[in-house]
Parts: sequence; structure tokens; C-alpha cells
Amino acid sequence: MPLDTASFLSRLAEAFPGPALLSGTDIPARNLHDTSFLADVRPLAVLRPDTPEAVAEAVRLCAEAGATMVPQGGLTGLAGGAHPIDGAVMISLERFSGIEEIDPASSTMTVRAGTPLEVIQKAADEAGFFIPLDLGARGSCLIGGNIGTNAGGNRVIRYGMTREMILGLEYVLPDGTLVSGLNKMLKNNAGYDLKQLFIGSEGTLGIVTRAVLRMHPKPGCVNAALCGLGSYDDVLKLLAEARRGLGPMLSAFEVMWSDYWQVVTETVGVRSPLDGEHKVYVLLEAQGLDEEIDGPRFMNWIEKVYEAGIVEDAAISQSLSDVKRFWGLRDACAEFMTKLGPHCAYDIGLPVKRMDEFADACRARLIAEMPEALSVYYGHIGDGNLHIVALDRAVTEQPMDRISGIVYNTVRDFGGTVSAEHGIGLLKKRYLPYTRSAEELALMARIKAALDPAGLLNPGKVIDTPNGDKT
Repeated sequence: MPLDTASFLSRLAEAFPGPALLSGTDIPARNLHDTSFLADVRPLAVLRPDTPEAVAEAVRLCAEAGATMVPQGGLTGLAGGAHPIDGAVMISLERFSGIEEIDPASSTMTVRAGTPLEVIQKAADEAGFFIPLDLGARGSCLIGGNIGTNAGGNRVIRYGMTREMILGLEYVLPDGTLVSGLNKMLKNNAGYDLKQLFIGSEGTLGIVTRAVLRMHPKPGCVNAALCGLGSYDDVLKLLAEARRGLGPMLSAFEVMWSDYWQVVTETVGVRSPLDGEHKVYVLLEAQGLDEEIDGPRFMNWIEKVYEAGIVEDAAISQSLSDVKRFWGLRDACAEFMTKLGPHCAYDIGLPVKRMDEFADACRARLIAEMPEALSVYYGHIGDGNLHIVALDRAVTEQPMDRISGIVYNTVRDFGGTVSAEHGIGLLKKRYLPYTRSAEELALMARIKAALDPAGLLNPGKVIDTPNGDKT
């Protein structure tokens, strides 16, 4: 039965008065898109519930009316998972924000899904703890979205993905059922670990409302080095030596190819602390317990790899401001939209030993198809995650499908994954079979059909919905 829009909006207005419901021209521009470069879409309405029960009520009303729903967080995603659907109801968690509890005894923090990651980081720091999840969008991304995409970030090599910091989860199912599993215990093997279904599901199986996060001890010191290397083989040697020599202190291993370095230092204008040019650049970070012990240990290790000829040049942090300055070179990719203009961004995973070979092949294939193509390569190499920014400088409107086809075909040829940490959403959906088998895709569809038989929650994202919607 077709949706009676006027009657449905009237019901929503009764249940969600005032700022909790936005419709028509009252919908802000920010709710019309995420950062995936897809065209703006006009939703039917935006609901902004501020309690778990209100989220459940919003979903229940939509389910009863047969209205499609799209969960929205900080709208910093790159794959289109939070992108609006024409005529759908956006359920935004931005008003359900705040930290409910910090429990030092269990080293946990209970947070609402609409809480910005940076707020969570600062609260943990003030309590003497550390939240390892860190992204360039820390000030605007919301923890619910981080959970929904199983975000990775800068310190996966030591702490793992978002999944590793979630002890308990509360979520709303597609029929409006509120399921609370706010477990605070590290060991809890009582039945199925249901929260794992919703971590990384991109809002297609349920909407996360609250989470219990595992906190870590605050590092006593942080040391970093920015290194210039002559070959990717030396990068692999440096990674092996870092794992062996720094052990659990190693918290980040970021690699930037020379094409990235050139754009950042020449186009973006960030000053390099290194002299000369190098084929590859590595940012190392090590978190220790005691500066008097771990500082000299880090320095001795750097001297050893330099003397071994693995590193051509290195700048070593002398203060936390140096650490931040080094990270500024890695985080300068946030300026690419301003400095490079419209471009295509990719988040892929590859066997670490083949990353340089992949970069050479991908660069060559792009230039063969588009002689004015520019592509730059960088990422969290310690955990097998490579980022690519590509554009055709000969045109203003970027041929995204053409560029994506080249990139993802190359990923498939090298046995990689089309998404390492940013999800599938809409933009990568057609390429998911490059990474997942037919049997895996069929199982995903069965899980989706079991939890959302009507296909109303974030339809068309990740996989086709049970009702046949192939948005």
C-alpha cells in the first residue's frame, strides 16, 4: 500500500514535537548528503530522537507505515552509507549525545551514540584513561557511526579496530524493538555475541543507541619519528624491526609515497622536517609508560635502524608539539578537497608486501586510461590499509565510475579488499563481489532478510534488500 505522506507526517509530528522533527524546507543542508560526493537527495523528514526509547518509537512508527529509514550520525562517511534516500525518513542521533558513566574499576565508559569521538577522547583523558580510536574527523564524527562502520584509524596496529573496544551495545531492530546488552565484562561467553552483528553493519541491521567502550591506560609518554626511506623493501624491513624492537610500544606505522609527499608539501604547503627527497616516508609512533626509560629506548632503536642503512633520514620528536607537527603531514589529506578540487577517494586493504607493486600498477593503469591522471598513495601500512586519492586533471567533473573501475579491478587482481575501514554503503556495493564469495554474500542477504524482512532500514546499502529494492 502506498505511503499516505500527509497522515504519516502528522503522526510523526504528534510523537516528535518541536526540534525533534524537521521536514520540507526546515531540513538543513547537512542532512541531504554525507562526504561521498553523491548528489543531494531530499528526504521526507529528519527525526532527531534524544533517548533510546524515542529511537525505538521512531523506528516502530516508520515500520508500521512502511516508510524507509536511513540512520545518520556525523555524516563524515565516504561510502554513502548515511546518504539520504528519496522520500525516506532520516533518523539522526545528533541530539542523543553525552557520556553516561566512566567506571574506573572496569576501565569502561558508557556513551550515547550521538557523542562526538573527540568528546569521548577528552573525557577518557581527564579520567586518566585513553581511547585509542582516532580519526581525522574526530571532532565531527559520532561514535554510533564509528561503530556502524567499524572504524579503524591511526592506531589499529596496536589496539585493533573499533570492534575491539566495544564490550556492550544497545540497539534498535528494524521493527522498533530496543535490545540492551550494555555488558561491562571483558569475559562474557553466555550465548551468541549478538553485538558483533551490528558493529560494521552500516545501519542496515539495526541502529546503535548506546555503547560500553573499553578504555586503556593513558600512555606515560609518546615518541614519534618521521623517516625518509629509499625503497619499499626498506619499509618492510623497518616495519619488521619496529615490531621486534619496539614491541607493544608501537602504536602507529603510517606510510606516504613520494606522490603524496609532493602534494602535501608543495600544493597543500606543509613544511617538511626532512631534507632532500625520498621514495617513501614513514611516520612511526610509540607509546610508552615512562619517558626516562622509553624515550632513550626509542632513540636507541632509531639510531640502530639508521646505522643499519634502513632509514636514509629521520626527524625525531623532542616534544608533544613535534609529535603533532609530524601527524600534521599525515593528516594534511583533509585539505585535498580544497587544494586539489573534486577527486575520488579510496580505502582498500592489501597484503602488506604487495602494496608498492599495487601502487605502481594502479598508477600506470590510471595514466594509460587518462594521461592527465593524478593519484597519490598513503595509509596505515602496519595493518594493511592503503588510501588512494585520484583525479583526472584534464576534466572538471570527475569520471568516478571510470576511476573506480580501474582502482577496484586492480585491487581484485592483487587479492585485496575494496574496503578496509570506511564500509561499503552505496559507492562500493557493485564491487563487493570482488572481495566476498557468492556464499558469503548469500549469507549476508539471509541475515538481512531475517532481521529486516520488509527491507525498510537503510535499503539498498551494502547488499540488495529483501523486497528487491536495488537502490
